[in-house]
Parts: sequence; structure tokens; C-alpha cells
Amino acid sequence: MSTDGSHDFHDLSDLDPKHVAIYNATRLRTDIWHFLRDSARRLRRIQNDLKFANERVWLTSACADVFDFLIPLEDYFSFPGPTALQQIRASFDRQHFDDFARQTMRLVRMMANGAYRRLDLASSRLRDYADLLNVAKLSEEIHTRIRQENRLYFETLVVDDVSVSEGDIRQQMRGLRRLNDPFIYEVVVAESFEDALIAAVLNPNIQSVLIRFSFPFRTTKELRLLDEIHTILETDIEDVESMSGTERSLLLGSMLKKLRPELDLFLVTDAPVEDVVGQPSRDFRRLFYLVEDYREVHLSIIKRLQERFETPFFTALRRYSQKPTGMFHALPISHAATITKSHWIRDLGEFYGHNIFEAETSATTGGLDSLLQPHGSLREAQELSARAFGSKRTYFVTNGTSTANKIVMQALIRPDDIVLMAHDCHKSHHYAVILGGAKPIFLDAYPLSEYSMYGGVPITEIKKHLLALKREGKLDQVRMLLLTNITFDGIAYDPISVMQEVLAIKPDIIFLWDEAWCAYARFAPILRRRTAMWAAAKLRETLASKSYAHSYRHWKKGFDKLDPLDDATWMQSGLMADPESARVRVYATHSTHKTLTALRQGSMIHVHDQDFEHHARNAFNEAYMTHTSTSPNYQILATLDVGRRQVELEGYDLVGRSISLAMMLRERIDADELLSKYFSVLAPSDMIPVEFRPSNIEAYYDREQGWGRMDKAAQMDQFVLDPTRVTLHVGRTGMDGDTFKQMLMNKYDIQINKTSRNTVLFMIHIGMSRGTIAHLVNVLTQIARDLDDRLDRWSQIELKRFSEQVQSLTTELPPLPNFSHFHPTFKSDKNSKTAEGDIRRAFFLAYDEASVEYFKLDDGALMQEINSGRAVVSAGFITPYPPGFPVLVPGQVITREILEYLLALDVKEIHGYEPEFGMRTFTERALENEFANSQVA
Repeated sequence: MSTDGSHDFHDLSDLDPKHVAIYNATRLRTDIWHFLRDSARRLRRIQNDLKFANERVWLTSACADVFDFLIPLEDYFSFPGPTALQQIRASFDRQHFDDFARQTMRLVRMMANGAYRRLDLASSRLRDYADLLNVAKLSEEIHTRIRQENRLYFETLVVDDVSVSEGDIRQQMRGLRRLNDPFIYEVVVAESFEDALIAAVLNPNIQSVLIRFSFPFRTTKELRLLDEIHTILETDIEDVESMSGTERSLLLGSMLKKLRPELDLFLVTDAPVEDVVGQPSRDFRRLFYLVEDYREVHLSIIKRLQERFETPFFTALRRYSQKPTGMFHALPISHAATITKSHWIRDLGEFYGHNIFEAETSATTGGLDSLLQPHGSLREAQELSARAFGSKRTYFVTNGTSTANKIVMQALIRPDDIVLMAHDCHKSHHYAVILGGAKPIFLDAYPLSEYSMYGGVPITEIKKHLLALKREGKLDQVRMLLLTNITFDGIAYDPISVMQEVLAIKPDIIFLWDEAWCAYARFAPILRRRTAMWAAAKLRETLASKSYAHSYRHWKKGFDKLDPLDDATWMQSGLMADPESARVRVYATHSTHKTLTALRQGSMIHVHDQDFEHHARNAFNEAYMTHTSTSPNYQILATLDVGRRQVELEGYDLVGRSISLAMMLRERIDADELLSKYFSVLAPSDMIPVEFRPSNIEAYYDREQGWGRMDKAAQMDQFVLDPTRVTLHVGRTGMDGDTFKQMLMNKYDIQINKTSRNTVLFMIHIGMSRGTIAHLVNVLTQIARDLDDRLDRWSQIELKRFSEQVQSLTTELPPLPNFSHFHPTFKSDKNSKTAEGDIRRAFFLAYDEASVEYFKLDDGALMQEINSGRAVVSAGFITPYPPGFPVLVPGQVITREILEYLLALDVKEIHGYEPEFGMRTFTERALENEFANSQVA
């Protein structure tokens, strides 16, 4: 691989279709076309020069291999597609290297700049793709068409065994285009069930699928990604092969929806329509019976895409900004009035442009809407977002996911409710618990002490606390389970497994999944089952099925033979929820702005709660009113609306590309001897203990083993590492994570967010490009070279100091402390063995300065108090950055382990700790008085 991340293919080892995987297909295809273009250029230069005879032989052989590789892939694309590939192959075979080079360069250029997307072949005088390769005609005809054609482009997949009439279908569909169509599309034909699945995965331009009724199951192609697809879909191949034509068509529709929920599906059937309508065809937008005239099909395809393209609020805001208005309302800045007539602040308008101020208003009429009580364009925008993200309801939030979390928790929890929540969750959840008056039980995630970070909360940890509460008769007080999915470091839960087991113990519990960092996951087939909304829909469907009811009865009969009073019975078994009593009540919060297109603080709340109308709607509306501004930022709302459009139309492509870039970065670092000398990318085996990885996937990339099977891990493992999170271990550089971060930012203008003591985290998101990755690789290479140079020049004393620093960052790391316990003062029953505590009471007790005293970390006084046997209790939140979550909360006992951890940290930022005063703790007298008061109460 070259420095910029592209393949050079000199060993051509990747030119095996079996190497084409879901995560690298797009990149591999692009690289191969670029290799073909560069080879064609070179062949043109050296074709008559005998000095380069050997190189010419090698290049012609390599190009032949490339053609053999591309032929099966291009069947799934409209451009360049098989026809254009055959044309340039003909020039190559005839050794017309001048034509071969011109044609290939033209095609690759159009692929790179997207010019083919603005070309309407049906309205051009050019006959077909063959004419694209004629440079003279291209200059005369197509450049004019490209400049004039502004309609958006997509591709439609037709599934039918129509090899003879494939060209006729394309021509017929092109002939139906109208000048006033807002979009244009080309047709891709799949001749089998498996070819349709492959096309949907390989070709992100496909937006709609027309499935006919006569096609075989098997493809003739051998591609690795087909195995990955069947793993994700859990395909019963024998069952599919035995199906009738209509059954197979319906199943294909269902599977395409599982792969890409955004696709518009249309069914042409030869079965009686009354036998197909309703539940069997629920995945299809429209059904057609024995269609010969495709006009209705064409109109339906355009109409359904238009529905996804709609942005109700953004459109309304644009229209409003174009109206002349007399402003007798708030916001003098509206329509840039205070800027254009100013002598002193015109630079503000020059910097931002005028449109942003033209759209700034307090109006909720004239096509606009009220966020607090939407009934028009905002309501429509939120409904469209619910469709896109798979929820029953979606709410826009304009002041971040911290507020979204508070809204959900205030709506659902009551004073004295028990909330199970991950110890390392975001601090907004702690404040929400305080506001709601609930009592938290902090769940311990598994520690990764060697990297100074935590993983996820194992299901056994959750069940342990639920069973303890059950023994003490407190299960009815349990209201909610709150987990962060994915964690900051990329650990993803399997929500459906977690929820099913928890519902077996507490069937009416509410789940809140803080998905602030993975709003994109729904748009990647490998990650989708790890999302809350997918899991909620799947779980509800499963619990309602007759097959699950039968399985549950069989399981329950065996389970009842065990000892229900023995916790081991519950801990060791894979529990099944009772379908008669379990309620699916699931909420997720997304920081849309963190990983998708939206302005800062643009967030969403997604709801799949089957009891929402009866038990939550009014409380939710009140909580929403409490935390939502009466003057929401319309620009944020507009970007949430447009961001939804983007993920429905190109989210699959963008997220797939970001995964590919992340995998490319892993490969580049691991394969480079200099880079791997100082850096290593943490693999699943580093971040997920083996007991949580039944797939036995060790790494996503290894220079010896090659690429791992992410699809198997996603289906099987309790925890999965999100491939877009690239955690780089930097301990061998002798720099801690924070120092390395500052160097990247100050010297190389590379911004990152999360660090640990010896790692830095690179988030690979949809806004990145191959150039971004190439820049990062070059910077890391420069750092490694500089280190090599310094080590070569340093004295023995300097080398010894460096070695000690490396050792402290790689082997001498403090163990991560678990949550200790609440002080008995903040427990409702001092004899209780359950872990909940009254954090609200502790929080407000600290408002009384007479109840608080300060201890510094580094003078030994605090350790002396702990060693003396005193229960020292934190009066506030202590949050070191990193790791970035509260190590101590109000009312928590400070243990020796926690203090040793804080002393061992070399971070510069600890929120809640004031160096000039120290750490706030409660005085012993304050604890005694508070305990006495609580007993009287």
C-alpha cells in the first residue's frame, strides 16, 4: 500500500474475489480502476520502446488479471458497468494502447468527479456507454449535457432472470423519463437471489429495487462478502432454495430491508395479488401484477425517492428566508438588519454570509413551526426521522444529548425509584438522577487497566444486582437500566440479548441506551443489530411470535426444574423473557452532531415504548417542556432535518466508507515496521476479554492472518469493537496520551478528543477522506522518524529516562477502581445489602459549606484519615480527564484503591478538584447529623 493509502498491487494478491469483503469492497474497486488507469498510461508510453519489454509483459499480464477481477464486480454497477468494461477490454486485447489509455482515463475521471451522475444517456444523442469512450463525441456532446443536467442520480436494481432482455429493460426504463422528473436513474440487473444481495451491499447508488417472480437462488460468482451477508442475515440456505418463486421474492424483500432499511422495494408478482397483500408484503412500497408497461413502476420509483428527499422544516425555513417581512418581533439580527446598516460589525456578515441571518427568526408561523408543540413542518421532520432511525417517535433537541438524557430520565423516573446505571456513564445521567430523586446503583464495567479505560458492563453484573434486589423485595422499585452504547472507546453491547435477559427478571423495566456516539450505526449492516431501536423492534416482533412462545414454554419447563432460589441458576443460564408479561420500553439518545451531519448540539431522542401513550406521553411532554428552550435554534433544527435526508439517501455509502478508512488505517499502521515499532492499534482481543468473545475474533487486521471476520463477531459476541474507533497505543513513544494529543494539535493541526494514560482515540467519521487518513499516517511516520533520530543521538542518561517513562506507561499502570459504596448515611436501610444510594440528599447536603471540609490529594492527610479507619465520604463529583467520567460521586466512600488511583494519575484536569483547596468531603459531624435526621424521617 502506498503512503496515501491506495494499493499499488505489485503482488496482485488482493485480486482474488474471495478477498472482497463488506468493509473494503468500495475502496478495493476504486483502487483497482486507478491501477488500471495508471497501467494504461504507462503502456501507452512504453509500447514501442524495446528497453521496457519486460515491464510491458508484466503490465499486460497484470491488466489481464485486473480485468478478470473487475468483470464479476462491474455486473453490479451501472457505471462504468460491464458494457464499458468490455469496450476497454477490447482495446486492450487488440493492443490499441492509445485508445485503452484515453478510454480508461476518461472513465476513471468520471468516476472520481461524479460526472456520470449528471449524464442523462436517454436524452443524449449518444447511443450507449460505448460512445462515452469516444473522446471527440464526449467533448462535443457530453460536456454540454453535464453542464445542463442538474437532476440527482441513483440506480434501480431489477431482480429477474432476464439475461436475454437485460438491455431491453434498461432502454424501456430510460424511455419513460420525463423532463420534469426531479431525478434520473439507471438500471442494474441481478439475475439471482444472491446477486441481488451482493448488488445491494456493493453498490450504494442503488436506492430502489424491483423484484420480479422468476429467478434462481444461487449466484455463479465466488465472493467472500457473500458469506458475510449470509452470516448477518442468518440465512437458511436450504430453506430458501426450496421456496416457490413468490415466496422467494417476498423473502428477498425482507432480507434487503435487513441489509438496507432505507431501500424502496417494489414487487412484480404472478401470484393472485390478494394472496400477497398485507403482512407477507409489508416490506414493499407497492405491488404490481404481471407488469408489461413499466410506466407505473417508473412513477412509483420517482415518487418514493421524492418522499425520502423531502426536508419539511428546512424547506419551510428557506422559503421564509426569501420573504420580505416587517419585523415587529424579537431578534433585531433577523434578515441581517443590524449587520447591513452597521459601520462596525459588517465583518460578521462577511464571515458567515447573509443566508444564516435571513433564516434567523422567532416566528412559528408562515410555514415554520413550534418545537414545543409541533403540528406542521417540524412534526413532519421528526416523523421522517423516526422512519429513518427505526423508532416509533423521534424528538429533536437543540441543546445537546446532555439535555436529551435529562429529558428522558425526568420523564420516566420518580423519587425513590431505583436506576441501574453504568459507573462510567456520562455525567448528565448523574445530574438527571439527582433531579428526579431516584436512587442509583452503579454497575461496574470490566476494567482495562493496562490502557486506563473501562469496557462494557457484563450481563452477569446486571443480573447480580437485580437478583440482590429481588431477594430483598425491592424489584418493584427498579425503574430503569441505563447503559452507554457504544462506549467512548468503541465497545458496543448486544442490546437485544441484554434486554431479553433483564426482562426475564424484571419484565416492566425501562431501557435507556445512551447512543450519543453512534447515531450512524443503523446505516451499517454489521453494526445495526447493536443499536437500541433495531433491537427494540426485533425483540417486540420476537416476543409476539408463536415460535418464541413455544420456545419459551420449553425453556421454562427445564428452568423450573432448577433451584430458583440459587443465584447460580439465574446467572449461568441464558434467560428468556415471558412473552405474556414482558413489555418493550426502549429509549435512545443520539448526539447527531457528533457523528452525522448537524450543527453543534443537534441531538435526537428515539422512542420505541409500547406503553408510551398510556404511561409516558404526558410526563415526557412535561419533561420536554422543562428542558427545551422556547427559542430553539432554527439552524440546528434545519440541519437535523437535512441530516436525516442524507442518511436515508447516502448514509449506507458514507458509513461504509468510514469503516473502510478505519480498516485501512489499521492495516497501514500494523504493516509498517517503523510505525509498529512505536504504535499499535488496539484490537478486539486487547479491549474485550475472551469470555465475551465466543467468535474468537482476535483482530480486524493482522499482518500474519490478514482480515478478521467482523460479521461473525457482530452476530455472536456479548461485546463488539466498533471498527470506526481506532485506539492507538502510544506508550512506547514515552509520551502519555494527553501529551501526545497536545503535540498532534499544536504541531500538526490534528484534533482528537479522547485519551487515556497511554492511548489516543481517532474517530473515523463520515466527514473524513482518504486524504485525511494519509495526512495522519504521514504525521505518525514523522513522529516515529523523529523518535528514531533522537534515540540515536541521546546519551545513556537520556535513554535511561526514556526507558523508565516507557515502562511506566506500558507496565506500571494503576489498577482501575470499581465503584465502592454509598455511606450508610445515604442508604434508606443501613442493613440492606443492595447497592442503591440517595445521591440527591448527598448532593444538596454539600450546599451547606459547614458540612464540608477539604483534603488535598498529595499531602498525605487524606490517606492518613482512610488508614485510621475513618469512612471519608465525597461531597461532590470527582471527574479526571481522562477517563472523563466521575470516579467519585456525592455520598460515595473514598477507598484506599480510589485514592491510589487518583494519586497515580498524571492528568492535568480533574473536574471537581480544586488544587488550592483540595477535594470536598463531608465532615464526620455532618454525616452523623444527617444520619440521625434520616432515621427520624
